[in-house]
Amino acid sequence: MDLVCRKLRLQAGERVVEAGCGWGSLALFMARHYGVSVRAFNISREQMTFARNRARDEGLDGRVSFVEDDYRTVRGACEVFVSIGMLEHVGVADYPTLGGVIDRSLTSSGRGLLHFIGRDQPLPLNAWIRKRIFPGAYPPTLREVFAHVFGPNALSVLDVENLRLHYAKTLERWRRRFDRASQDVAHMFDARFVRAWELYLAGSQAAFDTGAVHLFQVLFARGGSNAIPWTRVAG
Repeated sequence: MDLVCRKLRLQAGERVVEAGCGWGSLALFMARHYGVSVRAFNISREQMTFARNRARDEGLDGRVSFVEDDYRTVRGACEVFVSIGMLEHVGVADYPTLGGVIDRSLTSSGRGLLHFIGRDQPLPLNAWIRKRIFPGAYPPTLREVFAHVFGPNALSVLDVENLRLHYAKTLERWRRRFDRASQDVAHMFDARFVRAWELYLAGSQAAFDTGAVHLFQVLFARGGSNAIPWTRVAG
C-alpha cells in the first residue's frame, strides 16, 4: 500500500477516488498516513459495512467516505484516481467507460494508478477459475488497457511495473495460511470447497511463477502535464 502511495506522490489535502476498494484497507491507509481525503467505491454491502465501521473506530470517517455504488457513477473532481484489482472484473467492453470516468474525474494535473492481473497475449481466463472462482473475469493485456482506457482520453502512461514474482510469493503465503485453516474452512463449507480453493491457490501460484499471468502496476497522468515524477519510486 505504501508503494502505491509513493508512486502516486500523495500530498496532504488532496482528493482521491478509489474504484473497487474491497474491505477499505488502502483508503484508510492513504487517509491515515498521507492526509488525503478519499471517496472509495464498492458494490459489496458487506464490505462497505465493514469498512465504514473500521473508519469510525479509527477516527477516519471524516476523511474517508465509503460509497456503496458502481464505479460508473463516480462524479466530482479529484487529484488522484486509483484502482487495485478491479480492472480484471470490468471487462474489455467497459474499458472506454472506465477511461471516461477517469477523464471526467481527474483535474488538469491529476494522476492515477491501475493495479491488475494481466497477460502478454489476449486469452480467456481459465474456464475452471472463471466458473468456480471469478465469474466473468478477464486478465487483459497492456495493449488492451492502453488502447481502450488511456488512449481515447489523452492519458499518458508514466511507468509500468510487473510484480508477478511478488504475487507468486503472496499466493504461496495465502496457500500456507489456508492449509493451516483448512479444517475450519471445511466445517464452514465442505471438503469440496477446500479442494477447490487449494487447487485455485496452487494453480495461480504456478501461473505467476511461470509467467503465464502477470501483475501490472501502471502509473499515468494527464497528457502534457508536467506535474509528474522525474524518477521512478524505489520499491
